[in-house]
Amino acid sequence: MAYELYYWPGIQGRGEYVRLALEYADAKYVDIALVPAKKGGGVPALEKYLNGRGIQRPPFAPPFLRAGRLLIGQTANILLFLGEQLNIAPRDDAGRLWTHQLQLTIADLIVEAHDTHHPVGSGLYYEQQKPEAKRRATDFLAHRVPKFFGYFERVLTRNKSGPGMVGRNLTYADLSLAQVIAGLQYAFPHGMRKALGKHKRLRTLEEFVFSRPRIERYVHSGRRLAFNDDDLYRHYPELDS
Repeated sequence: MAYELYYWPGIQGRGEYVRLALEYADAKYVDIALVPAKKGGGVPALEKYLNGRGIQRPPFAPPFLRAGRLLIGQTANILLFLGEQLNIAPRDDAGRLWTHQLQLTIADLIVEAHDTHHPVGSGLYYEQQKPEAKRRATDFLAHRVPKFFGYFERVLTRNKSGPGMVGRNLTYADLSLAQVIAGLQYAFPHGMRKALGKHKRLRTLEEFVFSRPRIERYVHSGRRLAFNDDDLYRHYPELDS
């Protein structure tokens, strides 16, 4: 099956977690964000599904994935589907749900990372909420990162079977966690040096994931966008304490 991934052009965002799963599994897919609008891609393609009539089960927001007749929204939901389709999650119920649970916990961390630079409202500019962002980022680095990182470090330690969090093989949750760590290192290079110094298994996982041949090929292909300050992870030096 050839998949179609829909996400906003110009940023990695939450679509990148789906891209990494597709790339790692060597799946055939079309990244609609990279297709020019005049050829049926870009923002007009998104709006067709978000605002178009006749879509019985419309997604709330990108990312969403078209797989045959299925239209699947929400990052964790897409990955739950792809985990089974692409064999990047356990097949037994306990393992499948455990992987999904980890992904949902990662989603919580992603929201908290985003809210360091937009703590008051997503519709406001960063410059309109800088004092609140400073306070939020300070708390995030001092309290929330250690809590999340400590949890994932324990999960990695307790899995004796493989390099990731679940069983012998990497799962989509491992790919997502590696992406979070990479993004946080971009946003908070100083803070992450301290945090990862205390959680070496997380650093090892991130390095392992991005050294996988298909992921490494994707990173150097020109199709992976660079982190930037219009994205989910943003580097504002004044927040990195």
